[in-house]
Amino acid sequence: MHVSRTTRLLTLLQVLRGKKRPVTAAVLAAELEVSERTLYRDIAELSALGAPIHGEAGIGYVLRSGLFLPPLMLNADETEAIVLGLRYVDQRGDEVLSQAAADALAKIAAVLDPASQEALRNPTLLPGPSGYGYPQNTVPLNVFRQAIRSQAKLQIDYSDAAQTSSQRLIWPLALGFLNEARVIVAWCELRGAYRTFRTDRIAAAAEHGERYPGRRSDWLREWRKLMEQQNESAPFTPDKN
Repeated sequence: MHVSRTTRLLTLLQVLRGKKRPVTAAVLAAELEVSERTLYRDIAELSALGAPIHGEAGIGYVLRSGLFLPPLMLNADETEAIVLGLRYVDQRGDEVLSQAAADALAKIAAVLDPASQEALRNPTLLPGPSGYGYPQNTVPLNVFRQAIRSQAKLQIDYSDAAQTSSQRLIWPLALGFLNEARVIVAWCELRGAYRTFRTDRIAAAAEHGERYPGRRSDWLREWRKLMEQQNESAPFTPDKN
């Protein structure tokens, strides 16, 4: 019975994670094939354990964002996948991302069961040798991250592969980490098209004081679709014009 209840609780969490909008107790109970009384009890138990579940009468339940990884939540394969990703970030990220990866790994380690702890201490997956030696950036990556998060237009001084300098007003969408360089994906007002810029070739960057229109996710989705249509073998190609 204990295993059955644990499985049911974890399944309920997974179902809530997959819901983008609040869902009623009746719908959840039907999906999990339990009574509404059982569902209310499970919701209360998960909330007591720290799951950020929000419920409102007449609207339903929604799982808010936030870290909630109770014991048994990750098996050995899932643990190693997360550790591999975080160690990859530690190798290729800047100081901010490296520290964030270390903090995230510490939080995850604190809630793993004994079997997963062993996978954490002695992983079978390794990220490969470090020391790729990214070119030095003049502008800290955090400047780009903040602009991306706030959808702020950026005025940049950029030099292409031929050392031709230009000033660009860009709409930053995402940062890409390649083995040999870091690039920023953006809409370029000068070119009227999507472009990618190597961050080490950006001599200066400042927020323009305006937010670009629409949603960043929509612009990024359109860029990905364009890349697929062009059958690009590599998604990031630094701007050459």
